[in-house]
Amino acid sequence: MTFEAISLRKRTHQILEISHPDDKLGRFVDFALIVLIVLNVVAVIIESLPDITPEAEVWFSYFEIFSVAVFTIEYVLRIWAVTEDEETDYSRPIMGRIKFMLTPMALIDLFVIAPFYLQFFVAFDLRFLRVLRLLRIFKLTRYSSSMSMLLQVLKDEARAIGAAMFVLVLLIVMAASLTYLAEQDAQPVAFGSIPAAMWWAVITMTTVGYGDVVPVTVLGKTFGAVIGIIGIGMVALPAGLLASGFSNELHRRKREYSEMVEGALEDGVITDEEQAELLESQEKLGIRPEDAKDIMDMELREVTGKSGTCPHCGKPVNMLEEDIELADATETGN
Repeated sequence: MTFEAISLRKRTHQILEISHPDDKLGRFVDFALIVLIVLNVVAVIIESLPDITPEAEVWFSYFEIFSVAVFTIEYVLRIWAVTEDEETDYSRPIMGRIKFMLTPMALIDLFVIAPFYLQFFVAFDLRFLRVLRLLRIFKLTRYSSSMSMLLQVLKDEARAIGAAMFVLVLLIVMAASLTYLAEQDAQPVAFGSIPAAMWWAVITMTTVGYGDVVPVTVLGKTFGAVIGIIGIGMVALPAGLLASGFSNELHRRKREYSEMVEGALEDGVITDEEQAELLESQEKLGIRPEDAKDIMDMELREVTGKSGTCPHCGKPVNMLEEDIELADATETGN
């Protein structure tokens, strides 16, 4: 492999995978892909309107072909350049790329373009194909720290949420069975079977309560009251788990960013390179600028100690990393 090919592959990986603040080309590519994804979602929504003209459908078809071409090139380039990833072991030419192709984000990229190519081999209902194209909205998770945080929380809390959902399913089955026994004679259509009664059980236990089907017997109303009360707690349980998971994940990210700031301040000064890395990490972790400033101030106070002065120039330290560099440069000049 020539040096030019290796450097080109590494540069491709940097553009597609590493969102560096100073990389204007990488920023432009990210922005262009985000705009293209959003336009695709808007196009799918507009195409569902019944009064779309044939001329508009032709333009939508051209836009679809263009979008699939761009997403295909992006997908192929990501697979080609992934061996340059220094943080994950994708260095093996074949197994490394296969391992990357099985990651959630790579699978989303594949599902985005697969329906277009499958329609040449398998007969697809166009309405079904249009809905599949909406999967492209999940590509935005690559560029959104909030969505990445949601996926991480779901992964971390998967067992707890799964246990809560299992209990919820058991309660729905029991509620439907008991209500079926109480209401089958009075309402043979609405509660003529346990599967039919499950619709009422789900709507009641989730506290939605459409009111299209209601128990009329005393025993059925009693079951409905008990199920409704239990449902309030059962529905709140997964919400509480997600809220707790979000809080823990946010604290974890702040702690990670704080450790990075602490490492950068070990020598008492933050260089331009360290500053760029901190800014990149701040965006990647989804840390607000206000929180990043608070973390920086806290770490500065720990470095300077109780005196509140810079260890290099002796000036009061109530400033960000730019101020530290300025003070250090001033001292060196003197």
